Amino acid sequence: MFEVLVYLFENYIEANIRPDQGTLTRELSAAGFDSDDIERAFDWFSALENMTHETEANTTIGPDGFRIYAEEECGKIHSDARSFLLFLEQAGVMGPALRELVIDRAMALPDHLVTLEKIKWTVLMSLWNQNKRNDYLFIADAIFSDENPTLH
Repeated sequence: MFEVLVYLFENYIEANIRPDQGTLTRELSAAGFDSDDIERAFDWFSALENMTHETEANTTIGPDGFRIYAEEECGKIHSDARSFLLFLEQAGVMGPALRELVIDRAMALPDHLVTLEKIKWTVLMSLWNQNKRNDYLFIADAIFSDENPTLH
């Protein structure tokens, strides 16, 4: 399913092309993607959009708090990915509400382990969905750069 998400993002969402779901389904099937993966990807993006609207309205999470990951989250989200999320918060790229959205979307992936690469893509899609263009470019550079940023 993750490959479908990246394909959709790179070819449609980032370019702000929004064909109807039937057209997308046919094109994705023709590209060789499994119908179950396509449907799960649509559901994942739909949940991202719904949660983005809720996140924008939710300003109750204060900046002075800290995040303790549940055992299930630690088991699924790789420690490098969690460190990257902390790095983004400390750098001011994302706040607690967006962090929670990213964690939710990472936990919704069917993977047993969400790697640093997948968390970067999840952050990228989330920032794009919230129209945070400058922060989006920072993450895009982190994804496509040959060098990894130093995480503290």
